[in-house]
Amino acid sequence: MRLRTVPDNDYLPALDPAYAHRNPAEGLGPIDHKPRILLLYGSLREHSYSRFSVEEAARILEYFGAETRIFDPSDLPLPDQVKGDDHPAVKELRDHAIWSEGMVWCSPERHGQITGIMKAQIDHLPLNMGGIRPTQGRTLAVMQVSGGSQSFNAVNTLRILGRWMRMYTIPNQSSVAKAFQEFDASGRMKPSNYYNRIVDVMEELIRFTILLRPHSVQLVDRYSERKGANTPVNPVADLSGIAIAPQKGAA
Repeated sequence: MRLRTVPDNDYLPALDPAYAHRNPAEGLGPIDHKPRILLLYGSLREHSYSRFSVEEAARILEYFGAETRIFDPSDLPLPDQVKGDDHPAVKELRDHAIWSEGMVWCSPERHGQITGIMKAQIDHLPLNMGGIRPTQGRTLAVMQVSGGSQSFNAVNTLRILGRWMRMYTIPNQSSVAKAFQEFDASGRMKPSNYYNRIVDVMEELIRFTILLRPHSVQLVDRYSERKGANTPVNPVADLSGIAIAPQKGAA
């Protein structure tokens, strides 16, 4: 499997547990299973700060009670490079996307934009795949790392892509400037306001994922798709119609 193993996944030296909720989504919805979060990063460098960032994010998410998977795109072909997308890396990426309830996308900013490997992963996720939608209705957190001063070009583009993929992109986001200063030699993030912001973002992602979970089917139910599939609304089962129907005796 093309999943990265996170080293020391329960070692969080930069996190102060006195201020961290173990269950930040408590009371927001049913927690009958752990939130399933897929994390994607956008660099193949051995010393990749976008990968280090999603590894830190995965550790934090698991601290909050989530189940995480980090996809390794090192042998992912370019979109349309393989006929019919018949490649095991493409199939595995799509399988992980279908498994997920939420995602984290983290790209380096290169030439003022996201990287090609980041865009390639998203381009391999179709809106519709045999009646299954690998991204629709899922929550999304966006992050970026920069070699220079702080910028938001990459996260802004990721937000556009998240909207295009019919995902619920959470309000908070992370942008780590001068990333080479924020990680130690082993790839662990140092305590800083940048680290604190990643904790904020992951906390919010868990909350939105749990909050939307009971309503996931209804939130992606669309008139155009019902009409295209010739699936009329059942007035008996249509709770939205009941909710807005005039009540007897109402003025």
